[in-house]
Amino acid sequence: MRMLKNKKGLSTVVTTLIILVVSVLLATVVTFYAINATTTRVQEEYLQIKELHVWCDSSGDSLAAFVITNTGGRDTVIDKITIRGKAQNWSKICYWKPNFTEGDKLPSKLLWVSNPSDLNGTMYQGAQDEFYNATGLSALSLRSGASIVIYIFDIDNISTSDIGVTVGVVVFTANAQYHKETNVEAYIPP
Repeated sequence: MRMLKNKKGLSTVVTTLIILVVSVLLATVVTFYAINATTTRVQEEYLQIKELHVWCDSSGDSLAAFVITNTGGRDTVIDKITIRGKAQNWSKICYWKPNFTEGDKLPSKLLWVSNPSDLNGTMYQGAQDEFYNATGLSALSLRSGASIVIYIFDIDNISTSDIGVTVGVVVFTANAQYHKETNVEAYIPP
């Protein structure tokens, strides 16, 4: 009975302030937990385009070559490759996936080749140095930690007038676009 008649206690302002501080702290803890749970458990893809070359010879034949490495924690699928904004036909693409466990090594330098049949052989060192034509494919898969060497032949929108001009190469996946630029190089036969 005596407690009910006691007039001393917390004011309405102090009580409201305590409730607000507690609710903000609780919301902050829940937010940090949610961010931690999503960022540590979700693996993302990340592709690196290296050794990018786009060549054109005096007759107007053009060729692009580059290496894509998946440094992300998730496998990915390459849906489309564009050069200078134009999607490249899969039938003009040749690729090689090195098998590092069998001794394959990425090439230290990509070289001009006249036609796809010149890719196989002694050009690249490794146990599995066979290039495949992507004809009939609609995408290329690339597992996490793996690399792929891409050659694109007969690029329609590159000509001799583009030598020295910067062009962009974009690799598309379901989740992202990876863009890299290079200058078109003149190929002069040795």
